[in-house]
Amino acid sequence: MTPHPWNLSLWRGLDADRAHLPHALLLHGPLGVGKKIFAETLAKSLLCESPTAEGACGQCKSCHWFEQGSHPDYKLIEPAEKNEDDETPAKKGGRHIAIAEIRALGEFLALAAHQGGWRVVVVHPAEAMNIAAANALLKTLEEPPANVLLMLVSHQPRRLLPTVLSRCRKVAVALPEWQSAVDWLRLQGQAEPESLLREAGGAPLVALEYADAERLARRERFVEVLAHPSAAELSSLGQEFQSRLEEAWGWLTRWAHDLIRIRNLADPRYFPEQFEVMRGLADGASLSGLLRLEQELRQSGRWLRHPLNGQLLLESWLLRYGEVTRAENARASHG
Repeated sequence: MTPHPWNLSLWRGLDADRAHLPHALLLHGPLGVGKKIFAETLAKSLLCESPTAEGACGQCKSCHWFEQGSHPDYKLIEPAEKNEDDETPAKKGGRHIAIAEIRALGEFLALAAHQGGWRVVVVHPAEAMNIAAANALLKTLEEPPANVLLMLVSHQPRRLLPTVLSRCRKVAVALPEWQSAVDWLRLQGQAEPESLLREAGGAPLVALEYADAERLARRERFVEVLAHPSAAELSSLGQEFQSRLEEAWGWLTRWAHDLIRIRNLADPRYFPEQFEVMRGLADGASLSGLLRLEQELRQSGRWLRHPLNGQLLLESWLLRYGEVTRAENARASHG
C-alpha cells in the first residue's frame, strides 16, 4: 500500500516526522484525491514492526494484520454501507456516523496497545459525524491518550465543528497537477483521460470512477439528446434518468455552462468534442435563458439527495432547456 504518486512528497514529510506527530490530523481536500489511502498508508507505516524509508515493510505480522483488516491497534470509523471506493461520489444520501460508533471508540482507546506502540484511528469522512458524534469525539480530542493518532479525513471541512477543527493539525491534500493526473489515468488503462478528468474537475479517482463502461454509455445517450433536443426525446430522457438525478444534473449543468462559454466566445470546458453542435445550439439559444437555467441548476444541487420527486425535477430542467435552446429561433420565426 502506497499513496498515490501526487501525494508521495506530502506523505514522506509526515512519515519522516513520526516522532513529532500531533494527536490529531485533519486530512482535507477535494473528493477524489486519495486522502483515505493516504491516511491508511500512514497508519500502516506507524504500526509496522520494521518500517523503511518507503513506508511499511509489508512482511511483518503487523502488516499482515493490517492487510487482513484485523489489526488490534487500528480502527476505521465510516458510515454504515459505505462504498468500497474511498473517494468517489456517494450513490445514496443519509449516511451518518452516529454517536454509538464514537462511544465504541472510547472502549478501543482504553485498551493498551497490542504492539506496545501506536494506536491509530481514521474517521472517514469526518463530516459524516452527526452533532452528537462530533461532540463525543471532541472529548477524546481534548484529552487524548498517549501514543494515539486520530486522523480525520474530510472532503468538506467547513461542515466540521470549529472546536473539532481547532484541535487538529490541518494537512491539505490538493488536486494533482493536470499532466500528472492524466499520466496516472493512462497508466490505469484509460484511453481518453483528459475528457474524464475535465468532467471530474481534475480529481483523478473521480475520473476513474467515471470511466465505468455503463456510465459512459449513459453519458453518450444523455449528451446525444442534449445535442439534438426534441420535446419527445427530452421527456423520455427525464423518465430514463429519474433514478440517476445527480448524474443527470451534473451533465446538464456542465452542458449549460459550456453553451454560455461559447456564447461568450470562449471554448467549451467540459464537452470540447461537441464544439460544433454546441456552437449551433448556442447561436440559436437565449443567453439570458441559459444563465437562468444554470443558476437554477446550481441552486438545486443542494437538494439532489432529497428530492420529493426526482422525475418531475429532472423533467422541469429538461423542459426549461428545450425552451431556452429554441427561444431565439422561435422569436425569429415570428419576427
